[in-house]
Amino acid sequence: MSEALIERISTGVPEIDKMLAGGIPKGFLVAVVGEPGCGKTIFCLHFINEGIRRGDKNIFVTTEESRESIVRQALQFGFDFPSAVDEGKLVIVDALMRPPDDEFSLSSLDVEDLVRKVIQIKRKLGYGHARLVIDSLSAFWLDKPAMARRYSYFVKKVLSRWGFTTLATSQYAITTSEAFGFGIEHVADGIIRFRRAVRKGMLRRYIIIEKMRQTPHDKRMYEIDIVDGTGLVIVGPTDMRKEDIALPSRVVRQIVERKKASEEEIP
Repeated sequence: MSEALIERISTGVPEIDKMLAGGIPKGFLVAVVGEPGCGKTIFCLHFINEGIRRGDKNIFVTTEESRESIVRQALQFGFDFPSAVDEGKLVIVDALMRPPDDEFSLSSLDVEDLVRKVIQIKRKLGYGHARLVIDSLSAFWLDKPAMARRYSYFVKKVLSRWGFTTLATSQYAITTSEAFGFGIEHVADGIIRFRRAVRKGMLRRYIIIEKMRQTPHDKRMYEIDIVDGTGLVIVGPTDMRKEDIALPSRVVRQIVERKKASEEEIP
């Protein structure tokens, strides 16, 4: 397909759009991966805010924070999510607190329930392009890491028919599971990886586009910052290598071993 014929969706961060040759190809499922606290959710807030601005349908599924927490974060960066919710431009699905009598909450962290709920909301929102954030998808296989790839494939296969461009976050945390990330990374059309490191006593965050199909994307790693009232800001390319902030070799070996074991468990 000619690059000129590919319709691209703005991420809401102009510098990242440039890194992506104009944005994310419409209809893609993109994995937004990294450790906790490195900027994944804030990037997703930008993505949804841009959708609101452009008149898209928008759904934000939160599994690790309450709906109220997502709204407060958005307001912190100048994103008026409350008005968008009131005007029917945004639905926030609370899969953490699960308010009992709320039509926009999930009764369980079950991937089939997730897909049904998202489709139900899309029908309610109506026709047209929709932006979907699932933050995080890895929450749906917390107790079944061997099912990560299968669940990710199911989400992609079903929701691709409904006109979504999707960001699905997935966490890696040494203290939780060596399997996080593998399922969604295998099936995703793109991978945007966030990293963090402490350098000279200061916390620094980074972003790199590891994969984006049909896209001559920037292959450099960039330092980012999180600024009140603005959100995610690109500081500039860094001369650090990916290996400089990579996981320790011992942890990498554990990941590979766990991945192999998980794949063998799938019938």
